[in-house]
Amino acid sequence: MDLRKLKTLIDLVSESNVSELEITEAEGKVRIVKASGMPMMMQQPAMAMMPMASQAIPTQSTQPAQPAEPVAPLAAEPAGHAVKSPMVGTFYRSSSPGSSAFVEIGTVVKEGDTVCIIEAMKILNEIEADKSGTVTKILSENGQAVEYGQALFMIE
Repeated sequence: MDLRKLKTLIDLVSESNVSELEITEAEGKVRIVKASGMPMMMQQPAMAMMPMASQAIPTQSTQPAQPAEPVAPLAAEPAGHAVKSPMVGTFYRSSSPGSSAFVEIGTVVKEGDTVCIIEAMKILNEIEADKSGTVTKILSENGQAVEYGQALFMIE
């Protein structure tokens, strides 16, 4: 299925009152489920996984498709301001494997400073600090997949 067609379908589901949409074509089967306001795409294993701006979850043909379970909140919220991921993608602390990280624990950042990169759909997106302060925690590992709204750094 064409990436533009999938994007259009996800946009239609997110903007409508439809909570679930399933389409079967010769190339495979796609199921889009709206859970807590964010559409999720599920595909059968016969189809290659396509990166999407929203959550993409493959399903197995032996199990019924179910939306992902929400992440349980931590017992104690970390102190400070969380810099959150604006998209789904892969988290990188530096611009290339051999270079130093944009920020470390204790780094003082100003609003607008680049703190990391998130790769989504083969595009490297620089993520900027949305608040000035000192980085107190780094909550994601280099090369880790991150979700929309996931906390990446804590700034005090």
